[in-house]
Amino acid sequence: MKAEKDERYQQVQFAAWVGIIGNILLAIIKGVIGWLAGSRALVADAVHSASDVVGSVAVLIGVRAAKLPPDEDHPYGHGKAESIAAIIVAVLLFFVGFEIALSAIKSFNEPIQVPKIIAIYAVIFSIIVKELMFRYKYRLGKKYRSEALITDAWHHRSDVFSSIAALLGIGASIIGGYIGVPWLVYADPLAGLFVSILIIKMAWALGKQSIHNAMDHVLHEEDTAEMKKTALAVPGVLKIDEFLAREHGHYVIIDIKIAVDPYITVEHGHAIGKKVKEQLVKIEHVQDVRVHINPFSE
Repeated sequence: MKAEKDERYQQVQFAAWVGIIGNILLAIIKGVIGWLAGSRALVADAVHSASDVVGSVAVLIGVRAAKLPPDEDHPYGHGKAESIAAIIVAVLLFFVGFEIALSAIKSFNEPIQVPKIIAIYAVIFSIIVKELMFRYKYRLGKKYRSEALITDAWHHRSDVFSSIAALLGIGASIIGGYIGVPWLVYADPLAGLFVSILIIKMAWALGKQSIHNAMDHVLHEEDTAEMKKTALAVPGVLKIDEFLAREHGHYVIIDIKIAVDPYITVEHGHAIGKKVKEQLVKIEHVQDVRVHINPFSE
């Protein structure tokens, strides 16, 4: 179990560093090329990538905190640190979307310079890198049940949409300048406005899910059927009076009340409860089990 936790921590932490370093490099590349090419869309996209660094740092801090063992003040562990990190990333994503929308609306009333062709290459490079980062983090986040990493992965996917909008805007602007159609240059802010709506919508959905998980969300009946079956299979367990499986970040904590023969000794009842716990913690993602013994009654 400890080896699995260490592997999870190492993999998720490495993914967070990939996000930090990747976003810094993309922000520098797009910022420099955007400035040299005279592309406002690309410079704005560079700022977007720079803001992503903050999100990846939040993920890294959340993952490190979630790895800490239970202590006196946090007997259930620190798994919710990842949910908190995911909420921070979602809030950041919302403000990035709002900022892009505001910038796009302002651009309709300002003269726009036709960018150079090199801006197109930079955007295509960014789209490829961001899509690869999304697929890598999403796969890893699903594998290790890292809410923060999955949220950060969708942040990368939002960057892909943002860069596609920049690509369309820059392309339309170049074509408009080449064939002499001035209104085409305003395709850039229009595409940016469309993408900002997608980003805000995504931020709302991810933030809502993260808050839901952070508020002691209990697994549904269909998700606990196998767990209950495992507990009932333990000799001496006559009935389950109550079963609550709470999500605590990337792991689950179970509170179970089992009914046993009222005429057995306390020691025997304790042994049955201990066996129930041993069987349940073998199930993937179950970190701890609190067992309460009740005397059986019809």
